[in-house]
Formats: sequence, C-alpha cells, structure tokens
Amino acid sequence: MFIVEAILHALQISFVMVWEVFWPLAFGFLLSAIVQTVVSKRAVASALGRPDFKGFVLSLGLGAASSSCSYAAVAVARSLFRKGASFVNAIIFEFASTNLVFELGLVLLILLGWQFVAAEFVGGLLIAVLLWILFKLTLRKRMVDEAARQAERGVFGSTHEAHGEMDMSITDGPFLSRLFSPRAFTAISHSFFMDLNALYVDLGLGFLIAGALAAWVPNSWWQAFFLADHPTLNEFWSPLIGPVISMLSFVCSVGNVPLAVVLWNGGISFGGVISFIFADLIILPILNIYRKYYGGRMSLYLLAVSYAAMALAGFLVGGAFQLLGLAPTNHNVTVFETQPAWNYTTFLDLAFLALIAVMAWRFVTTGGIEMLRAHSRRPDTGAKLVRDPVCGMTVDPATAKDKVEYGGATYHFCSAGCRSTFEKDPARYTAQVVHVGHAHSKPAMSGGNMDRQPSAIDPVCGMTVDTEDAQYRSFQKGETYYFCSAGCKATFDKDPSKYIGPSEN
Repeated sequence: MFIVEAILHALQISFVMVWEVFWPLAFGFLLSAIVQTVVSKRAVASALGRPDFKGFVLSLGLGAASSSCSYAAVAVARSLFRKGASFVNAIIFEFASTNLVFELGLVLLILLGWQFVAAEFVGGLLIAVLLWILFKLTLRKRMVDEAARQAERGVFGSTHEAHGEMDMSITDGPFLSRLFSPRAFTAISHSFFMDLNALYVDLGLGFLIAGALAAWVPNSWWQAFFLADHPTLNEFWSPLIGPVISMLSFVCSVGNVPLAVVLWNGGISFGGVISFIFADLIILPILNIYRKYYGGRMSLYLLAVSYAAMALAGFLVGGAFQLLGLAPTNHNVTVFETQPAWNYTTFLDLAFLALIAVMAWRFVTTGGIEMLRAHSRRPDTGAKLVRDPVCGMTVDPATAKDKVEYGGATYHFCSAGCRSTFEKDPARYTAQVVHVGHAHSKPAMSGGNMDRQPSAIDPVCGMTVDTEDAQYRSFQKGETYYFCSAGCKATFDKDPSKYIGPSEN
C-alpha cells in the first residue's frame, strides 16, 4: 500500500507541473511551427556561411527563432553544416535553437520566476560568446575537415535525426499570404505535431522523473549533496555539478526544466540551475550522435568546450545576480503545493487544447499519420536516399509507397498527403534552378531520380565537382558554390568577389 501511495504522490506532482506549463509549452510549439513554415533551412544555411561576427549574431537570432527539441536541433545543425554553414555557426545555431527559445522562458517563468528567465537570457548569450571564443582559440581546421567528411556520410541513427533533415517551409509569395493561407495552416499543423512527436518522450520523462525525485528524495539529501550549509562552497560546486547531473539524466530541451525545479527546491545554487538547464546538449545520447555525425574526436571536443562554457557561465551569472541582489533566496517552490483551479491557467490550457484539437484534425486529414509512420522508419543500411520534394523529408525509394512520374523523373513521397500536394501543382516543386559553380543548370530534383547527377565547376581551381556528393559548399548572395576540397572553400571564403564574375554580383 505504501508503494502505491508513493507512486500516486509522484504522479500527482507530475500532473500538477504539466497542468501549470501546458499552455506556454503549446504556445511555444505553435510559434516554432509558424517560424518553420515561413523560414527555409536553405535560406538559414546561406546566411551562416562565414564564421565571422555577423554570422555569429545571425546564428543566435535564427537559432532562437527556430525552436527545436535538442535531438532535432543537433540534426538541423548538421544539415546546415552540410548545406554550407560554417561549423562554428551551425553549433551556435544549435545551442540557441534549444536554449534561447520562447517556450523555455515561459516554462521557467511559470515554475521558477522572472529571475530565472532573465538569467536564462543573459546566461545563454554569455555561453554563446564563450563558445565562440573557445572555438576561435582552440578549434583547428583539420578537425573541421574531418567533421565535414564524417557529416557527409549520411548516417541516420534515430527518427530525431531524420526529422532534423526535414524542411516544410513555404517561401513563395508575400509573407502574410503565406502565413494565413490554408496551405500554411496545414504546414503549421504538420510542423507542430512533428515537433511534438520528436519531444514527447523527453517531456514525459522530465515530468515523471521530477515528480519522482520531488516525492521520494528528501530535501535534506539534496542539501547535503549541494553543500547548502556552506554557501561559498555551494556557489562554486553547483555550477560544476549541474551539467554532470544533466548529462546523466538523459532528459533534454524543455523537459529538463521540471528537474531544475526539483534541484532548486533541494538547494542547488542559482548559477547551478543555469548551468544545469543549458547542459541539455551534452547528455550522453547526444554525445553519441555527435560521434556518429562528426567523429569521436569532435564529440569529445564539443563535450569539453561546452562543459567549460556552461560551468563558467553558471558561475558568472550566479555571482553577478547575487551582487546585484537579483538572485532569489527562497528555495521553496510553490508548484509542489499547487492544485488545479478555475483561474487563468486553466482557461488558457482549455483554449490551447481546443486549438490543438483543430490542428490535430487538419494533421490527420492531410496525411500526417502516414508522414509520422514514414518518419519512424529507419532506412536500410546503404540505402540511397532521396528527398520528398514537398516536405523535404528523407525517403528511401525502395520502400516509399507514394511516387509520381513527372517530366521524365520519378518523385518519391513520405505520405499520400505530400504526393497529393505535389500532384496539384508539380511545377511549384520542380521548377527551381540553383547556381552550380559558374553556371546555372537544373538540379537533381528533390526526391527525384535522374540518370545523370548535375556537376559544377569549382570556382577556385576549375575542377568539376559532383554537386550531390560535394563535401564543401559556400553560399554567396543566394547562390551555391561547390568545391573539391576544404582548401578551395577556405580560399573562396576569404575573398568571394575574386571568384564571382561581374554578371553574378
């Protein structure tokens, strides 16, 4: 009987926390879906090609606007890197897209208070600056080249990684017409539920683990562990141990905020909470994805520089807020004592539940279920993958059920919904022309199979490059340039105007 009561108590705490933060989470996912609908990953990649200060600022801004779960953020960063973004900018984008996002701030505000929201913003900017400086001082070109070669091998190990390769953006036409069109509502609904599908495990685990720890682990144990009786030691110890706890928790993105609430209630320092929250990108499963994406050396390097930046930022932010008198001193979190009531939280939760129901209807009736099923299937080892020309999802043509013959090419789709959308206006998805080397030509269609792969001329050395297999790319003024080696790309990036003809400026 005691065990049953303990489990029910833990579940009750978990439910209360979910109820308190449901509407801000839904609102955050909705904003993320809207951004994904009107912003193309290819456009983002073209803005992040140079590892300079402008690229750093754009990485932060675009990353914060492109909210993602941690797994999807890592996959998106790899996709941007492969499309021409610099490695440094791709990692900064990844950090911002999971740690400087609207929903994280809303959940922190509801559960912990405005001081933590302010510290999240200040600490996030500080960590990004520290990472940028550490990359500039310690990241060697040889390591980036090795990471680029590994990133181009097309390793997919989970549905999260495949999701990160998708691009369901609508970029044609005026902004408002794109945003308020029926097509946009469909795309927003698909993005919303694809994001939720990628994140529900982390969110669920986060709330369940937080409820269990709050119900079963006494505060006296946490206080002893965090050296709460020794305030000075606590200020140094907490930022160091916070990221380690995050690494071992296996919970990331917004899902680690409930755990941060438990740790704060148990006596971890203000700076320790900050370092814990930002360490979601160095949990053990993500480190393993780094290893597959960029190689073992780069994964260990990212662990080392990320941990150093997070621990240092936690210590500095905690100290600064203490000196300014902004750090809260009351560790008693009221959410553990709150019960659902007829207040603004309940009304907003019900309103968003109704909106989600409408979006779910749209998702189901426009092929969303088939897309989720295709999304959950891993491609066979060695499969030659193509892209769905509608949503950008990676598809194995050997197993794809939906395909269309058009203009002498075969197009494969993740679902009947994407196929139907393509059939209504195939020219919209096949009439794109991209820049390859010094000449314009038709590309291999996204999701299509053509007999001959397009080639480009390396603008530096003049070598012919297969654009499908090119490891090194650069974006300039909306055009894509392909290179035979990292050396040619670096030479081009130093002075692009030297290699771009006058007619192309």
